[in-house]
Amino acid sequence: MKDVGERLANRVRLTTDGHKSYMDAVEDVFGASIDHAMLVTIYGEPRSAVGRYSPGECIGAEKRRVEGRPDPAYISTSYAERHNLTMRMSMRRFTRLTNAFSEKAENHEYAVALHCMAYSFVRIHGSLRCSPAMAAGVTEKLWESCRHCGND
Repeated sequence: MKDVGERLANRVRLTTDGHKSYMDAVEDVFGASIDHAMLVTIYGEPRSAVGRYSPGECIGAEKRRVEGRPDPAYISTSYAERHNLTMRMSMRRFTRLTNAFSEKAENHEYAVALHCMAYSFVRIHGSLRCSPAMAAGVTEKLWESCRHCGND
């Protein structure tokens, strides 16, 4: 959180879930200089014991103001959740019950960095019709994928 806070020049609008560590980290870094909201998902009993990881049924969500003046229309964790899903689906090391893991944290960081670079600079996104880096004006061209390993 500190790293992100140091990179930002403007006031931030942030939505987190109810995890206490997020609350402490946001407070430590931003203090009152943030529009922070919390989205808490409310779960009921599992629908059925289909499998080992059967989640409870989502029966609602509660939006809470934490600091500043967050706009209720923008209190959402959808973008972060979609990003997490893309990471899990693109990199086996993030899926459950797998042996595709890094023995060193440094190697794991490199794998995440490579994925983020390819996702942002190499891959054409359907809704954008270009890479996110091109859409943001960071680059004017689509970068090439890794020819040595055949991956993006």
